Amino acid sequence: MVAKNAGMPATPADLINVDEVIGKYYDVVPDPNVPEQRVSFGTSGHRGSSLKTSFNEAHIVAITQAIAEYRKKAGVTGPLYIGRDTHALSEPAWKTAIEVLVANGVTVRIDSRDDFTPTPVVSQAILTHNRAADGTQRFTGEGLADGIVVTPSHNPPTDGGFKYDPVTGGPAPADVTNAIADRANELLGDFRNVKRVPFEQAVKSDLVERFDFREHYVADLENVIDFDVIRSSGVRLGIDPLGGASVNYWPLMNEKYNLTIDVVRPQVDPTWSFMTIDHDGKIRMDPSSPYAMKGLVDSLNNGAWDKYDLVGGTDPDADRHGIVCPNWGVMNPNHYIAVCVEYLFGGNRPDWPENAGIGKTLVSSSLIDRVAASINAKLVEVPVGFKWFVDPLFKGEVAFGGEESSGMSFLRKDGRVWTTDKDGLIPDLLAAEITAKTGKNPAQLHQEQVERFGESWYKRVDTPTTLEQKQKFAKLTEAPGNHAKIGGLKVTTKDNWFAARPSGTENIYKVYAESFESPEALDKVLAEATEVVDKALAE
Repeated sequence: MVAKNAGMPATPADLINVDEVIGKYYDVVPDPNVPEQRVSFGTSGHRGSSLKTSFNEAHIVAITQAIAEYRKKAGVTGPLYIGRDTHALSEPAWKTAIEVLVANGVTVRIDSRDDFTPTPVVSQAILTHNRAADGTQRFTGEGLADGIVVTPSHNPPTDGGFKYDPVTGGPAPADVTNAIADRANELLGDFRNVKRVPFEQAVKSDLVERFDFREHYVADLENVIDFDVIRSSGVRLGIDPLGGASVNYWPLMNEKYNLTIDVVRPQVDPTWSFMTIDHDGKIRMDPSSPYAMKGLVDSLNNGAWDKYDLVGGTDPDADRHGIVCPNWGVMNPNHYIAVCVEYLFGGNRPDWPENAGIGKTLVSSSLIDRVAASINAKLVEVPVGFKWFVDPLFKGEVAFGGEESSGMSFLRKDGRVWTTDKDGLIPDLLAAEITAKTGKNPAQLHQEQVERFGESWYKRVDTPTTLEQKQKFAKLTEAPGNHAKIGGLKVTTKDNWFAARPSGTENIYKVYAESFESPEALDKVLAEATEVVDKALAE
């Protein structure tokens, strides 16, 4: 159900007390015997709130110590690249992590400007560090790097997040995160005995090295995006970083590549007071949500479109994107993925590996399937979670990985890996490239796809569930692309499908459905899906 205030400007009552959120990070100590207060890694690391005793100093001390022990056992001897976003809890957790890492003798690379660092920038730094002389990726040997990103992604301002990227540069697989979480929970009750070096001392030690994340990433972007066609076309791109970590990256792109990119809202505010409320009544910085983006869209429709040909957005850690087009508004992420794959696989990346497939999550639109079939491209369908694209991107099994929640990454122009985590910056830049090359914006190209492949209606419904019921999902079906357990089920017919899976962070299960018939058919599919799921969980 959509909240009454969805899409409306945030009011003072919606805003967090930053001092309270940070104060409770240090002052409140979790109880390891309370399940909700233990360390738990979802699809993108440990997340929680200091106000709910699920993201506090004790958690970060324990998790960082567990990571230090894991990397030592795994033989990772190179530097650890660490980044953070603009959430209020990110800097305190970043400082705590550095204290523990230095105490463990780990070389830590932090931003040379003490600036925010997007998730994909950390991934790109790890991968380029671990590249062999012949351009291939190294996974064994001395000096390999890994990383940490302190971010809860697009989650509300109260939240904090902490995720580990191993030498592969992307989200750690379940066996790694399970091991780290188990060890962290062993340490949680005795976290004060974990060795630390006070931050002011740690940050001045020889183990902490300054690294220019922004320059390193932006200078490499020309190997992923065709800036020549963007520059020559004069496409005017607006960017809304949504008060996030990408805010200072776009001006350097302008300077380095002589582009016309304008940062629409450059302010950084840990309360996100400039946002409109998301669908559930919370402030959430989701660049693909029409509710969260309504303030931006309204300002564009009230005259600001005179400045731009299209506008892109990124979330706080810049691993998600949003595309806004004139006379359209915010594009559905599924629709933009379909446009991207037709463009990229339709002759605009000639040096990509032959037979490399299109990676999609099993809850992404079947429009992508229809587009893939039309250009004779292989489709690889995997469970939800970007971690499933890490190995396929390395191996060239997929050249593109995209998920319904507005996350994607794709290969460099020469076919080598770019990032193995979601990158919200390159989809925004690709939208400008697509517009420059085709003369049509992504929404116009989507309309053409609808004429060829049919219109579809897509919806997700969240339903409360219990921990016991969530565990039952684990026994259900597997993804066709890699035969991995999806922790849920999917049923597909010619023009309809539904899928159900539990949330990794909340006691809900999510039902996704799509129909190429009608909105009424979609409602029927959802009703049938709920009946099937309830029956399966009752057995």
